[in-house]
Formats: sequence, structure tokens, C-alpha cells
Amino acid sequence: MAEGVNANNCAGGHALGPNQTVSDPRLPLSPMQIFKLKKNWKGVKRRLEDTGVEMLVRLFRLEPSTQVQFKNIRHLESEDKLRMSEELEKHAGKMMASLDDIVNNIDDVDYAMDKISKVAQQHEQFQGFTAQQFLLMEQPFLDSVRIILDDRYTENMDTIYRILIKFILSNLVKAAR
Repeated sequence: MAEGVNANNCAGGHALGPNQTVSDPRLPLSPMQIFKLKKNWKGVKRRLEDTGVEMLVRLFRLEPSTQVQFKNIRHLESEDKLRMSEELEKHAGKMMASLDDIVNNIDDVDYAMDKISKVAQQHEQFQGFTAQQFLLMEQPFLDSVRIILDDRYTENMDTIYRILIKFILSNLVKAAR
């Protein structure tokens, strides 16, 4: 535990139970929310590529101009063709692997922030991409996770996923500037 912080004297004056730790103040999730997130994320992990494809299809539906930035799929005119595209599936797989790594290591904020920074740097190579475009992913992410998890996507998990994606996207924007 951090120097000067113990189970009876933590930031904000909240006493902690014997099995709790002080969470990193940069992460807006409580230790219990992190636990629930990691447990619930296992349902997404089983269908990572499906989640990623759904997320990208929803992004293109929300903001069609973003599809143009993907040279190998910009010509695909229907959602059915997009969903069948190996190129889209490959990009979705890479994207979701990064998200999976961040979620699985979210309680190691330094690691998560480093991963987020690397993802932001990777996007610098794409012509026409702006940091603000990361923010477009919020609703497609939430919608695709809700679809994949179905009845395991509860109101409580919605709150946790909203906090998570805002944390990731805002840090992607900061790292990309």
C-alpha cells in the first residue's frame, strides 16, 4: 500500500475492509467495479471478433465518413458485405485484442495507460485520422457489448462499461495529441 495510506486512513477518509485496496485515483472505477468488469468481460472475450465487427459496423453506420479511412473496406457498400469482410474482421480482432488487454489489466493503471498510448500512436499513421474520432466509438462499443452479453448486460454493468469506455477514449484522445 502507498506510504501514509493504510486500511483505516485512505484518500477521501473512507475506511477499507481487510480485503480491499486503495484504487489508483486516475482510474474512475472502484475495486468492486473492477472485479465485476473483469468477471463480466469474460462473456465479451469469448466473442471478441464478433464484438469488434459489430462495433465497427455500428461506427460506420453512425459516421459513414470513417469507413473511407479503411482502404481495404471503403468500397464495401452494405453492412452484410462488411460483416463478411476478412479485412474488417482482421482489424476488429486487433482492436478487440487491445481492448481485452486494457480491460484485463485495468487495475494496473500504468500498464493500461501505456497500452492506450501505444494504440493512440498506432493511429497517427492513418491519413485523415484525428484524435477526436476516438470519441465516436463510445456508443458503438456500448451497443455491441450489450448485444454480445444480452441478459448479462445489466444496468449496473452499463454504468461500469460507460465509465470504462469514457476513461479509455478520453485517454486515447490525450495521448494522440
